[in-house]
Amino acid sequence: MTVSREGRLQGHVSVITGASSGIGRAVALRFAREGARTLLVDTDRAGLDEVAREIGRVDAEARTVCASVDDEAAATAAVGDTVGRWGRIDSLVAVAGISVGGQALQTSVADWDKVFSVNVKGTFVWCKAVLSPMCEQGAGSIITVASQLALAGGRNNASYVASKGAILSLARSIALDYAERGVRANALVPAAIDTPMLQRSFKRAPDPAAAEQRAKARHPVGRFGTPQEVAAAALFLASGESSFTTGGTLAVDGGWLAA
Repeated sequence: MTVSREGRLQGHVSVITGASSGIGRAVALRFAREGARTLLVDTDRAGLDEVAREIGRVDAEARTVCASVDDEAAATAAVGDTVGRWGRIDSLVAVAGISVGGQALQTSVADWDKVFSVNVKGTFVWCKAVLSPMCEQGAGSIITVASQLALAGGRNNASYVASKGAILSLARSIALDYAERGVRANALVPAAIDTPMLQRSFKRAPDPAAAEQRAKARHPVGRFGTPQEVAAAALFLASGESSFTTGGTLAVDGGWLAA
């Protein structure tokens, strides 16, 4: 990151779910370096505390909420407290998500419900929580994190792929419903990003090393993405530089969708 590009979020308040690791962690750190105050949400208390300490080292402010993203009461309370403390909410980056793997016949209803509760309900709960203050201030950017699989389809992960399709559609719906209130909504569409979730998905395969190589080869650029590359895309969507961008999908996919 160059010094000249820092400070793009001065005075900005952002809510980031799934902030303890992977993409969420990278978004939290990048936004903090750009001047944002951040509300970090996750179920991993130790991970949240570590990210908050890292943010403190760059003299930025961060608050943490240790709760499941599908807990509406926790979301409502946290957003209310944040607005009371910092006066506004400018962006939401809804990263939190889980994956259990499996084709449709291998997926139990309980696993389906678990994935949809975290990925879809959790995204909706936090979108709903931030929409009121965003509408009141007449501005805001909501960023959902979908997947290239929502557009291209994918094998052996029926519940995850379906949930990411719902997340993409939710962003489009919010974009249309709240454009006149000054709220923008867009979906990030990452391909395989080198995160703990990705590594766990390989471990579910009979031959993890072979599964990793197949996945890597599927990207024309010949590698996985980094969380920092997704964070850079989120920064664009959160900032005023994307003021004419809403209802869109921004692929960070190493050429996957074009191939």
